[in-house]
Amino acid sequence: MDPYSPPTSVQPVSPSGTGIRDHCTSLLTALEVMCRDGADLLERWGTALAGVLGDGGRLLAAGNGGSAAQAQHLTAELVGRYRRERPPFSAIALHAETSTVTAIGNDYGYEQVFARQVTAHGRPGDVLMLLSTSGRSDNLLSAAAAARSCGMRVWALTGRAPNPLARAADEVLCVDAGSTATVQEAHLVAVHLLCEAFDTSLERLPAPGAAVRRVRVADGRLS
Repeated sequence: MDPYSPPTSVQPVSPSGTGIRDHCTSLLTALEVMCRDGADLLERWGTALAGVLGDGGRLLAAGNGGSAAQAQHLTAELVGRYRRERPPFSAIALHAETSTVTAIGNDYGYEQVFARQVTAHGRPGDVLMLLSTSGRSDNLLSAAAAARSCGMRVWALTGRAPNPLARAADEVLCVDAGSTATVQEAHLVAVHLLCEAFDTSLERLPAPGAAVRRVRVADGRLS
């Protein structure tokens, strides 16, 4: 017997592709519900974010594991571009600050790896976006509390409600799906829809310097 041959008793988990089809069905269902119930929210977030970042504000984003990748995807689209050419905007993925994350984790505990960065970088009016499939990560809950204490808005993308992060955020989009993978895939679509709304809102804003300035000369001074 070939020592490298798998045991004959081992069979493929889904020889007919049933698992793949079930996965696709679950994703399509989750996307349909998300687009039906969450489109207005994502449109509102995109409009609000265009105003914040266009006025010099900042987006901070964080997640764990796959959700960290989704959060970093969002900041990359904002600092780089989504579909159309436009100026870069300030957006930071907190988990990507590896030395900072490991230093804070070592000195203060993993629960504080995002909260301490939020306190350092966040300003009143800025936005914190938190992504979590479970909505129960302690480090994200601590970050939400830190953001609220310094006057930031907290938005969240989570899995099924209810969950602690949904309650801690100012606004939340909850994906109704039982699989972590499906939630993450839906979150990626939500990120792209948010970017689409952001870019569309930017196009409606007046170009820099387009506003009419009122200049009044009084006592030799301009005002």
